[in-house]
Amino acid sequence: MLVAVDLIEDPDSTLFDVALNLLEEAPLVLITVGVVILYQTIQRHRDENHQIVQDLEVARIEGRHWRSQAQAHLKGLGEAVSAQFSQWKLTTAEREVALLLLKGLSSKEISTIRTTSERTVREQARSIYQKAGLNGRAALSAYFLEDLLAPTDTLN
Repeated sequence: MLVAVDLIEDPDSTLFDVALNLLEEAPLVLITVGVVILYQTIQRHRDENHQIVQDLEVARIEGRHWRSQAQAHLKGLGEAVSAQFSQWKLTTAEREVALLLLKGLSSKEISTIRTTSERTVREQARSIYQKAGLNGRAALSAYFLEDLLAPTDTLN
C-alpha cells in the first residue's frame, strides 16, 4: 500500500525504485504479521490453560465428592484389612509392612520409610506371606482386592 502511495506521488519511479521500496517495507510487514501470529498463539495458549484450570477444578470437586461418598466404605475396608491381619497374627511391624506392600511400595521404599534395612523388610514380607498362606505380593493384593473389583452382577 505504501508502495502504491509512493508511485502516485512519484510516477517517474523505476522498477528498481519500486523493488527497493518493497524491500524497505517488507520487514515492517513481516513484523506486523509475526506480531499478529504471536498474539493469536498466546491467546490460544491462554484459552487452553484456562480450560485446563477449569477441568482440574472439576476433577478436584469430583474427587472430593467421591472421597466423601466412599469414606464409609474405605473405613469398613480398613477395618476388614485390620481384622484379617489380626487373624493372621501379624506383628505391629508386619502390619505396617503389609499395608505398605498393599499400597504398592517397593522393599527399598518401605525400608526408607520405616528406617530399616531392605533385608529386614524382605524377611518381614516373607513372614507375612507365610502367616497368610500366600505366595507373594501379588497374592496379598489379590486377597483383598479380588472381591472388591468383581462386577456386581457376578457377586449375586
